[in-house]
Amino acid sequence: MGRFDGKSPEAQKLEQRREFIKKAAAGTLIVAFGGILYRLADDDLTRKAMAETRADGRRRLPPGQKHVLERLKPMGGSAGSPKPKDFHLRVHGAVKKELNLDFAELLKLPQVEEPVDVHCVTGWSMLGGLWLGVRVSTLAEMAGLEHTARHVIFEAAHGYTTNIDIHEAMKPNVRIVHRLDGRPLARRNGAPVRGLVPDRYFWKRAKWLTGIRFQRRDEPGYWETRGYSNHADPWREERYA
Repeated sequence: MGRFDGKSPEAQKLEQRREFIKKAAAGTLIVAFGGILYRLADDDLTRKAMAETRADGRRRLPPGQKHVLERLKPMGGSAGSPKPKDFHLRVHGAVKKELNLDFAELLKLPQVEEPVDVHCVTGWSMLGGLWLGVRVSTLAEMAGLEHTARHVIFEAAHGYTTNIDIHEAMKPNVRIVHRLDGRPLARRNGAPVRGLVPDRYFWKRAKWLTGIRFQRRDEPGYWETRGYSNHADPWREERYA
């Protein structure tokens, strides 16, 4: 019989996740996701990134990010259908005209493919991946964004949500994406469509996306209500609330 320590399952999961982050920061952890081994350790790629700066003057690798990976690591979650035929995106809330797009309609919209860095709260980063998709600002313009909108809620399979403020959402690098490095997203990485918010920690990029909701009030999502930062700026190391 297991020892009862009075903690809820959610509290135990949060504690395990925090312990994972501490071990990852130590730089010696080897983990497996989807049958693929990832070694989190210092290497030439990481050291090179630590010496680089962005166009805005900030370090390319935010403080606390210890490891650069060459390929995207899946980070779990309750998967939705990866089939494009099952995809539907609802753009709603504080808009003049609600949108309901299927995958074919999404592909007809202006597409942007640019290199983007991503940073996970556990301490790894993947730099320069070529992500293809549609800007959230394009969808907001199509739907007729109301002036009352202050926050954006990304909705995903099985009720998962995450939130960003409207100023962040309207940046040109914030997109919903369906291809990475010339290939469709893998199911483990959120196929067919996921969010991309480059200047926030990786959990702000909802996988298996189903909706984008604009609204006046903020609404912290799954991880934000479980002890993680509402803002999640990697350069300020806003990991926990």
